[in-house]
Amino acid sequence: MMIDTRIQHKMSAYSVSSQVGSNPITIETGKLAKLADGAVTVRCGETVVLVTAVSQTRIREGQTWFPMSVEYKEKAAAAGVFPGGYFKREGRPTEKEILTCRMTDRPLRPLFPKGYLYDTQVVALLLAADGENDADILSMNGASAALSISDIPFAGPIGAVRVGRIEGEFVINPTFAEREESDLDLVYVGNKTNVIMIEGSADEVPEEEFIKALRFAQEAVTSLVAIQEELVAQCGKPTREYEISEAKPDLLEIAYRVAGDRIEEAIYKPGKTERQKAVDALQQEVEAAIREQDPEATDFAIEQAFEYLQKKAFRISILDKGLRADGRQARDLRPLTAEVGLLPRVHGSALFARGETQALAITTLAPSEERQYFDNYAGGEDSKRFLLHYHFPPFSVGETGRFGGLNRREIGHGALAERSLEPVVPSEEEFPYAIRVTSEVMESNGSTSMATVCSGTMALMQAGVPLRRAVGGISVGLVTDFDDEGRLRRHTLLLDIIGSEDFYGDMDFKLCGTTEGVTGFQLDLKLPGLSLDIFEEAVRLARDGRGKVLEVMHDAIAVPGELSEHAPRIETIKIDPDRIGELIGPGGKIIKGIQAESGAEINIEDDGTVHIYAAKAESLERAKQMVEDMFAEIEVGKIYTGRIVNTMAFGAFMEVLPGKDGLVHISELAEGRVNKTEDVVKVGDIVTAKCIGVDEKGRVKMSMRAATREEKKGGEKKRPKPADVPVEEETFSLTED
Repeated sequence: MMIDTRIQHKMSAYSVSSQVGSNPITIETGKLAKLADGAVTVRCGETVVLVTAVSQTRIREGQTWFPMSVEYKEKAAAAGVFPGGYFKREGRPTEKEILTCRMTDRPLRPLFPKGYLYDTQVVALLLAADGENDADILSMNGASAALSISDIPFAGPIGAVRVGRIEGEFVINPTFAEREESDLDLVYVGNKTNVIMIEGSADEVPEEEFIKALRFAQEAVTSLVAIQEELVAQCGKPTREYEISEAKPDLLEIAYRVAGDRIEEAIYKPGKTERQKAVDALQQEVEAAIREQDPEATDFAIEQAFEYLQKKAFRISILDKGLRADGRQARDLRPLTAEVGLLPRVHGSALFARGETQALAITTLAPSEERQYFDNYAGGEDSKRFLLHYHFPPFSVGETGRFGGLNRREIGHGALAERSLEPVVPSEEEFPYAIRVTSEVMESNGSTSMATVCSGTMALMQAGVPLRRAVGGISVGLVTDFDDEGRLRRHTLLLDIIGSEDFYGDMDFKLCGTTEGVTGFQLDLKLPGLSLDIFEEAVRLARDGRGKVLEVMHDAIAVPGELSEHAPRIETIKIDPDRIGELIGPGGKIIKGIQAESGAEINIEDDGTVHIYAAKAESLERAKQMVEDMFAEIEVGKIYTGRIVNTMAFGAFMEVLPGKDGLVHISELAEGRVNKTEDVVKVGDIVTAKCIGVDEKGRVKMSMRAATREEKKGGEKKRPKPADVPVEEETFSLTED
C-alpha cells in the first residue's frame, strides 16, 4: 500500500527546465502546497523558492480596486543559520524582501483582466539558499508559473532574467560574485515578444549598449516563457468563471450628456489644484444626475462612469491634438529650477523643482562605521555605506493622512534614487565616510523620484562629496490607441509626465544617468507588453531630456564644493597590525586616553588601518599626532618637546614620544657646568631637546643645550639634518656616570 502511494505521489509531480545562464532554472509543481490555486518550486543551483497563487471566488462587498498582494520572505533556515535577536524568529520585512515583492508584483498587474476585483495573493518563500544565485529572479518566474497553471485568469506566462555586463560581454543571471565585476544590473521581464517591466542600475553604460542589453535579455526570456507553456500543457487548469466590474453603458450615457462637452476644459486648467477643483465640480454634477435617474447606482459605478469619461478625454486630447493637460506639447519639459545651500548647519542641502514637483534633499556625512548592516540569507552584500531615504508626506499633495512609518512605495522610490546615484559616489578609500541623503518631497505632481535624484546629486556636491559626475533623472510616459482586434494603431510618447499622465497613461519609464551614460532605470506598464522598438524610442527621448536637466543643475552647482565645516573630519593612517595592542593598551587604557584628551573618536581595523574622526579639525590633528607619535621612531637630529619623567645624578629622562624616553645627560642640560640636575629641571617640567644619538641598544640621548643653540641660530627646529649635530655630541656615551 505504501509503495502505491509513493508511486502516485511521484507521478503527480511535473517538472520543466531551461538552461538560462550558467545554471539551469527548473520549475516543478505537484509536490508542495497543493491546496493553493497554483504552486511551484523554482530552483537555480541550490537556491530554491516556493511560490503560491490564490484568488478568492467572491468579491468583497464595496470593493472598488484590484486587491492583489505579493509577499516574499527569506527564511534563515534556508541559509542554515539562526535568526538574530532575542526571539530567534524572522522579523519584519527587510528592504531586500520589500523590493523583491515590488519587482514580482509590478509585471503581474497588467496581465489580469480589467475590472477583476477578486482578492488575490502571491506568496514566495525562500526555502534554500546557496549564497551564489539570487532568489528574486526565481520569485518572479515562480509567480508567473503559479498563476499560469492555476485557474486564475492571467494573460501569462512571462519570464524574468537578470543581465550583467562583465568586460563588455553580457551575462544572463550572473552570480553574486559575478555581479561585483559587472557594470550593469538589469532585471528584465517580458513575454515572448515584448517588454513588461525593467529595473536596475548601471555604471554609466551608454544608451546604445543599454538597448543592446534589452535585446539580449528578451532572447533569454523567450525560453523561460516556453518552459512555462510546457508546464501549463502538462498540468494547467481551465480558467474559472468570474465577473468583471466595468462602467455601465446607461451611466456612461448620462455622464457624457452632463459633462462630455466640458470635461476637456476642466482637464486643461493650468495648475494641479485648479484642475482638480474643476474636475471635482463636474464629477459632483454627474453624480447628482445619475442618482436622479438611477437611485440604486453605487458609488463605484458612478466613479467608473466618470473616470472613463475623464480618461477618454485625456487620451483624445493627446493623440488627436498633441496637447497635454498643463498645455505642453508631447516632448516639452516643465519649468526647471535648482538651488543649493538652503539650510544652515546641515552638511549639504539642495532643492530641485520641476513644475509642481519639488524635492528637498539633505546630505549627512558620518564615519564609515555608521554604515547599515542587514541580513542576507539569500547571499550578496550585508552592508552599505551610501543610503538614500525618500519621504512622501501627505501635505505634498495637499491632503491629510497618516504620518510616520514607511510604506513600500517610499522604500521603492528611495531605492531607485539610491542605486541611480551610487555609481558616481566615491569609494571608501577615496572618501572614508558613510553618506546618507534624505529626500523630503515638498510638492508632488509626478516624478518625485526623479526630482529626488537631481536634488540628491546637488546636495551631495554641496556637502563636498567628490562625485564622479552629476546624475539627472527624467520620466517618459506613453498613450496608445488599439483597434478592436488589439493591434496598436498609434502611440505618443510624453516627456516629463505629471500625475494625471501617469494615472491615465500607459507607461511610467524613469531613466537616470550622467552625460556619459545610464546609472538607474525603472519601467512600469499598464499594458500587457510593449514592443522594444517603441521602448528604444523612449530611451533616446529620456537621454535628450536628461541633458537639459543636467544643464540646469550645472548652473546651480558645477563641481563639488569644500567639505562642510559642520561635517566630521576623518583621517586614516596605517600601523603595524602586530602592534594594534599597543594602541589599545591594557583594558583600552591608551586609546581611551587619546580619545579623552583629543575629543576625537578612533576605530581600528584588523589590517592596522586606523580611522580618526572628530567634529573639529584641531581635535583631529591632536589625535592623529598622538597616534603617530606612539608609532614613530625617534630620529637623530630632530627636536622634540616632552615631559621630564625622572631625574638622576647624571641627568634627566624625558618622554620623547609616548612610551619612549631619552636621557638628557647633565652636561647637555644647559650651557656651562651644571652641578645638580634639579638645578635645571624637575620631574613634570616640559622641555625641548634635540636627539643627538641612538646607540646600538636603542638607547636615546637628548640635548637641551643643542636645541637652545638651534633656536639662537634661527635654524630649522623640527627636522634639522643629522649633519648639523656637533661631532662631540655624536660621540657622547650613554654609559657615562
